Amino acid sequence: MARLPFDPSKARGPDNPPGNPPKNSGGGGVPPDALTVTQLAGAIEGALAKGLPTRIKLVAEIGSFTDRTHWYFNLKDENATIDCVMFRSAARAVGFTPARGDRILATGRVQFYTPSGRTQFYVERIEQIGAGPLEARYRALFEQLKAEGYFDPDRKQPLPSFPRHIAIITSKTGAALQDVLDTLRRRCPAIDITLIDVTVQGERAAPSIIRALDFVSDARERHAIDAVILTRGGGSLEDLWAFNEREVVLAVARCKVPIVAAIGHETDTTLSELAADERAATPTQAAMRLSPDRAALSEQITALRARIALSLRRSLSERARSLHHGARHARSAITSRIARDRLRIERMQSRLARLRPEAQHAARAARLHHLEDRLHRITRHRLRTLDVAPLRMRLTRAIRNRFSRENDALDALERELVVIGPARVLARGYSITTDADGKLIRSVANVSTGDLLRTRLTDGSITSTVGEGAHALPPQPPPAPAPPRKRRRRNPPDPNQPGLFS
Repeated sequence: MARLPFDPSKARGPDNPPGNPPKNSGGGGVPPDALTVTQLAGAIEGALAKGLPTRIKLVAEIGSFTDRTHWYFNLKDENATIDCVMFRSAARAVGFTPARGDRILATGRVQFYTPSGRTQFYVERIEQIGAGPLEARYRALFEQLKAEGYFDPDRKQPLPSFPRHIAIITSKTGAALQDVLDTLRRRCPAIDITLIDVTVQGERAAPSIIRALDFVSDARERHAIDAVILTRGGGSLEDLWAFNEREVVLAVARCKVPIVAAIGHETDTTLSELAADERAATPTQAAMRLSPDRAALSEQITALRARIALSLRRSLSERARSLHHGARHARSAITSRIARDRLRIERMQSRLARLRPEAQHAARAARLHHLEDRLHRITRHRLRTLDVAPLRMRLTRAIRNRFSRENDALDALERELVVIGPARVLARGYSITTDADGKLIRSVANVSTGDLLRTRLTDGSITSTVGEGAHALPPQPPPAPAPPRKRRRRNPPDPNQPGLFS
């Protein structure tokens, strides 16, 4: 069997372990100056050790802080952030517990941690300087808004017990949204959900959040929105600062829809959360606060159904006992009443038998018939003896007198009509002019050239045609009012004259 030619890439040795390419493979495609990750990490670590002092003093503000076995936190300023670690032995010597926003002087060294590829500042000593600028601004805004009453519990709105429509104001790409959606779908999938995508970090975050809150407040009735969840995931004070802006807090406070705010981690508290109607530690807790638990409600309904059934059975049992008792009492009462009424009827029958009502009725009927005969005889006698002649004479005189008075009044009216009638006016030289249709002409404005007119005089009428040159007369002063007419006094009635029915 012929031997294969020697292949250097398959050779094993301390500088070329199996599975790794050779450092210099010539024409194999790997440059001779290529580094492995281990070599690069070592170079970074060496460069940091050579380029930086062994001990560094750093003035910065604490961003996030976690107290476990060791202290894990980050230090930041306006433009940069660096992760820090302080081991337990060194942390014991610190006379206070650092908090987010504290401004400190940290002493330590910078080191590149090769297994994770992270550059960290290993702190050996911490001295407290004061609060950082963002923390100081946060505290100043807190005191100002608190004094203005925006955190007052009395102004907060109650949350609905069973909301039908919830608006979620958050970033559509954030993890907080998925937590809220999963919780709402699990607990009460019947709730309608509206997502309002906003920017939750950076310069555009505050205006975006304000627009969303104002939109929900204005559209609450049109879209039937019952509650709002304002949320985002955790982050540093800078990341969450949009929710501390005064304008955002005011928008939360003036929103007319109840708001549950869950911003950042449980240890983070923003001013918007304090102004909201309720604060939740996490987005999941916010969703749980607004959504009734379907399983719990089912258990409550089952328990209520059992209580109602038990109460109904007890009530029916009590009603049955009451009806049974009432029936026995009613039978006894009816029997007693029948016995009393029977005895009373027997007594009345005995009295009727003694009084003989048939004989009394016959006697009274006979007497009534006798009185009726007497009344007829007396009435016929009175009618025969009554004299109606005087009444006839008095009625005749009254009719004649009334007729005479009415005739005199009619004559007077006729005389007045003759005096003021149109015939008398025409006799004094006046005339009445009408058009061809008989319509009265009162003014020259009522006629035109060529119109046919008819003029009535006292002894006849004249037909004429309107020619040119009709002119209106100048206005005349109104006539003086006529003196009031004297009314003729009527003679008083004769007291000796008898009336019609006197």
